[in-house]
Amino acid sequence: MPDPISWSFSGPYYLLFLTGGYLVGSIPFGLILTRIAGLGDIRKIGSGNIGATNVLRTGNKRLAALTLLLDGLKGTAAVVIGNLWGPDAAIIAGAGAFIGHLFPVWLKFKGGKGVATMLGIFFGLNWPLGLFAITVWLIMAFAFRYSSLSALIAAASSPVFAWFLINRQIAEFCLFLAVLVWWRHAANIKRLLKGEESKIRLASSKPAGT
Repeated sequence: MPDPISWSFSGPYYLLFLTGGYLVGSIPFGLILTRIAGLGDIRKIGSGNIGATNVLRTGNKRLAALTLLLDGLKGTAAVVIGNLWGPDAAIIAGAGAFIGHLFPVWLKFKGGKGVATMLGIFFGLNWPLGLFAITVWLIMAFAFRYSSLSALIAAASSPVFAWFLINRQIAEFCLFLAVLVWWRHAANIKRLLKGEESKIRLASSKPAGT
């Protein structure tokens, strides 16, 4: 394992972790996979989002599942690699990956909403946290059938879980991610309040989106 980085020289290294995480997170798997599959530009389908839920709108469930997995692994990989230099580097790399997914340089900074990448980051930081968040998502999804609502509740509850069962640093990072997730879901929140948000319909080619 590499030696811990001294705080007096940490700035350039942490910038490297942030940049590296950003580049990993900015890989648009949803766009790449749909193009490889001959389904065209995912940005011109449904909500125009590059995430797994919009990929599901193509009707290809396997492709959507693969997008979900790869978007999650981006966050996990960034955290795991960063953790070789310590917990601070892991969090910075994870933040970079999350920001990269939301604002990928390759797509003129128009990316996804970060839910899968957030879950991947959680698993990389602390697997019980990741398991908690995905369990909350599944419970909410089965109960209310709204993908966006499930994501919002999972994101909002994660800082509470981390605060009481992990540590303050991770709780604060979870809060940072939750704020960004809620911000990216502003349009979904408006539709939820108006009762206009689409519900999850796995049997349909037009499921709900985040």
